[in-house]
Amino acid sequence: MTLLEAHGLSKAYGHVHALAETDFDVDAGEVVALIGDNGAGKSTLVRLLSGIETPDTGTIVFDGKPVHLNSPTTARALGIETVFQDLALAPHLSPVQNMYLGREIMRPGLLGKLGFMDTRAMRDGSRTAFDNLGATVRDLSGPVGSMSGGQKQGVAVARAAAWASRVIFLDEPTAALGVVQTRNVLDLIRRVRDEGIAVVFISHSMPHVMEVSDRIQVLRMGQRVATFAAERTSMEELVGAMTGATEAENGNEVGATS
Repeated sequence: MTLLEAHGLSKAYGHVHALAETDFDVDAGEVVALIGDNGAGKSTLVRLLSGIETPDTGTIVFDGKPVHLNSPTTARALGIETVFQDLALAPHLSPVQNMYLGREIMRPGLLGKLGFMDTRAMRDGSRTAFDNLGATVRDLSGPVGSMSGGQKQGVAVARAAAWASRVIFLDEPTAALGVVQTRNVLDLIRRVRDEGIAVVFISHSMPHVMEVSDRIQVLRMGQRVATFAAERTSMEELVGAMTGATEAENGNEVGATS
């Protein structure tokens, strides 16, 4: 069943058309890789589908109903979580505080009503999320801003995976990670998919794309130009679609997907 789909999305920044009436779709319990050269519109599409920005034209449909994603809060209320390339972490806050930012657990009874948070519960929940990912977050109390790029990436990915209930967008989630952590993220993608959550995976690593994706959608010059079944395509075919060497009409499927 198609969970999230977009029809005719366009977005321009002045004279630059980042997206030009493009389409997109992902099913529940499916990993869809979104690939394309730099400037193809991948990150712009993710920003529109996660409520960061609104499209100039087009329609977004969630669970069969048109929706207006006018903020990240609206998207999160639908169960949509996103890991952006810039990670969107608060550098002055700890990993635990970042994990529960806007979702703080209050202490029971009167103390909670007075604004006291249950720091132990949030710390335990954070440690579980990091352990599930295999993230090497050693200091749960220090500011995220003082951590390495790999540790920051681990915090961002673990946070999104912990809170996503319907869709998770991962924009270059392994970019700053080493070999072991990269493997953990790829394993996490499979686990999340197996729980029935839709995963949209953006990556320049074609081996990773081929390994974990069910379908691959290709953007070029702001338009979706091809959709492939991962098990029935090749890196050469994908690169051909990305560069224009493989002719495809916008939105048409190239390669068998059924």
